[in-house]
Amino acid sequence: MKILKFGGTSVANAQNIKLVLDIVNTKAKNDKLVVVVSALSKVTDLLHQAAIKAANNDESYKEIVAEIEKKHLEALKALIPVSEQSGLLSHVKRIINHLETLLEGCFLLGELSNRTTDTILSFGELLSSYIIAEALKQNLKNSSYKDSRELIKTNANYGKATVNFEVTNQLIVNYFASNESQVVVMPGFIASTLDGINTTLGRGGSDYTAAIIAAALNAVDLEIWTDVNGMFTANPKIVKQAQPIATISYQEAMELSHFGAKVLYPPTIQPVLRKNIPILIKNTFEPEAEGTYISNKVTSQNNPVKGISHIDNITLITLEGPGMIGVAGSSKRLFEVLSQVNINVIFITQASSEHSICIGILNSDAQNAEQAINKAFEVEIAQNKIDACIVEKNLCIIALVGENMKNHQGLSGRMFSTLGKNNVNIRAIAQGASERNISAVINERDVKKALNTLHETFFEENTKQLNLFVMGVGNVGEKFIEQIHQQKKYLKENLKINLRVIALSNSRKMYFDEEGIPLKDWKSLVENGEKSDSETFISKVKALNLRNSIFVDITANENVSKTYDQYLKQSIAVVTCNKIACSSAYDNYKNLKNLSRQFKAPFLFETNVGAGLPIIDTVKHLIASGDKVNKIQAVLSGSLNFIFNNFSDSYSFHDVVKEAGVQGFTEPDPKIDLSGVDVARKILILIRESGYQMEIEDIKNNSFLPSECMSTTNNDDFFKSLITYKSHFENLLAEAKSKESRLKFVATFENGKASVGLELIPKDSPFYNLEGKDNIVQFYTDRYIDQPLLIKGAGAGAAVTASGIFADVIRIGNI
Repeated sequence: MKILKFGGTSVANAQNIKLVLDIVNTKAKNDKLVVVVSALSKVTDLLHQAAIKAANNDESYKEIVAEIEKKHLEALKALIPVSEQSGLLSHVKRIINHLETLLEGCFLLGELSNRTTDTILSFGELLSSYIIAEALKQNLKNSSYKDSRELIKTNANYGKATVNFEVTNQLIVNYFASNESQVVVMPGFIASTLDGINTTLGRGGSDYTAAIIAAALNAVDLEIWTDVNGMFTANPKIVKQAQPIATISYQEAMELSHFGAKVLYPPTIQPVLRKNIPILIKNTFEPEAEGTYISNKVTSQNNPVKGISHIDNITLITLEGPGMIGVAGSSKRLFEVLSQVNINVIFITQASSEHSICIGILNSDAQNAEQAINKAFEVEIAQNKIDACIVEKNLCIIALVGENMKNHQGLSGRMFSTLGKNNVNIRAIAQGASERNISAVINERDVKKALNTLHETFFEENTKQLNLFVMGVGNVGEKFIEQIHQQKKYLKENLKINLRVIALSNSRKMYFDEEGIPLKDWKSLVENGEKSDSETFISKVKALNLRNSIFVDITANENVSKTYDQYLKQSIAVVTCNKIACSSAYDNYKNLKNLSRQFKAPFLFETNVGAGLPIIDTVKHLIASGDKVNKIQAVLSGSLNFIFNNFSDSYSFHDVVKEAGVQGFTEPDPKIDLSGVDVARKILILIRESGYQMEIEDIKNNSFLPSECMSTTNNDDFFKSLITYKSHFENLLAEAKSKESRLKFVATFENGKASVGLELIPKDSPFYNLEGKDNIVQFYTDRYIDQPLLIKGAGAGAAVTASGIFADVIRIGNI
């Protein structure tokens, strides 16, 4: 014999019930079946609401009853031929009338006892099982209906009654010994006392009903039919990449179901576990799917972790104080008082010093627990031997579960390291002696991030999902997005990095999509987005609280650069081509570096110097390996190099500066480049990365621009000034030619001093043949004394700058 249980979503309406009937009819061809059914979806909730409203003298309970009646009558009419409906409709209405009578009594008395609640809640299963049994008879004549209350006997603990297995098992065996039906339909969840008073087996009790019957009859297996393809490695509603678990042990299933894997009610496993009866969890809506097979076998596999689960709405209560150290019975008193007020303890951890005990309970029990504990220890609290209990609400328990975890070292380290990198604060930790469960209490707001990042670590073949928040989508930003779009598949397949752009912002508009912005449509989405605002942008990034988040700044905006600390403090990495932050006050620069280390959030700015060239990275490696930078000489402005390489007798200074802007080699305000400020920022960053402390004011700027050009307040006036001082620039060019030299804007650092300025470069200098927009840097170090370490290549342009930013993002993915 096989036992099949169908949950509320499986019997939500007539359409779904027809799928159930198809499954039952197919299986009945080969086996005798007991079919246990839940109430129609949401009906138990409706019954509970109606009961509370009635007890509170709220006549709207009648509207809920009408809704319940409508649900069931519609289902019956859709499942039963019209010619056979009359008597069945009358029976359903009699049941509804009985329900109305009970609720009217609650309304008149203004009270609702636990006993009455059980009776009211039983109507959901009574109605659904009756309708399904009658519908099954349409095609399977050899089927029958049996009221579970006649077979399953319990004590009078209303709401969650304890089964009397001795009596129950005998009643079940006796009934089925004489029953010849191919299929017997029974309501789940409900039972009765030996006196025949209605009781219930707790929410989710339909699973339990099925397990009780399966164990009593020594069934071949127990099939739980629900709306998902079995148990998953994590909650698929929270973790999109969650995978079905093909096989799992009873113990693993119990751990996962205890920690919120809602496809299985925890007590269900106990009766069948004792009899070694397998449980198969199947999907009513995809009956061909494999599902999850639960048995006493522990399967060997590479991954010792079977699943990640969690429990929401947790309160952590801590009892601590010197009066607990070495005092026998403190724990006993604590748990005894909780038991007396009927509070279930979900999580326990105790300090080895015996100074404190920490327990996790449901939020709904927090107030009663606090009052009961403080009262029980009021003498010790008054004597300052023990502190009043500390209550922390809105927490969540997450757990790694796996029978083979005990045979693998380092799992807890990987778990906590993964959470730490994503700024998930752990409030308490517990690991059982069986080592099949590692649990941690975290803030409820972090649960989605925690589950996703743990699932990524333990189940996704080391694929790391990076969530990008990009501010600035001009020339460089557009190229950056193009490169992501182009390389997305390659990165996922070859580097195991899954890039998602969650937000894009320009100076006017911004757009967010938690699932990832479709990059082929990004321009139109941004243009139709909400008004751009830096503070709102930050708030949304924090609220989304996604794992492996990276803020990418592709602006030259000072205000944006001042927000980096807010991201780093949330363990959100920062990648930027904006030079302002790292060339700002030295204290700010050091603070950002310190925050990066403190919160384990990478702060990368390779493109601050040399666009896509590995200049900063090289300096970092030199210093990390113990070398010392003594001197730097560099041409660090690709835009200025482009300008002076193309400036000639036939190509005016004004025109070449204009062309540099068109090609994206200069900043939006070209004065930043031509004034030497940009180069000064770059050499300052290299100096600081080399381990020296310096401010921007310490760098001597030998500007080649006339003061009148520098004093302009907009681009139009600036370009007019270049025409006005045409002869000034021509004289510079003439002097260079006369000395057989070329004009280069050079940055120098030596003996603790730095300067930037236009220089005449002779033919024997490596800087002389620097073409186009190239940069060149020479590092003289303790190891590179006579021949400097030289880095040379394209140092400006949207594409190479974007590639440098992209490289920094990939670096984070590889950390």
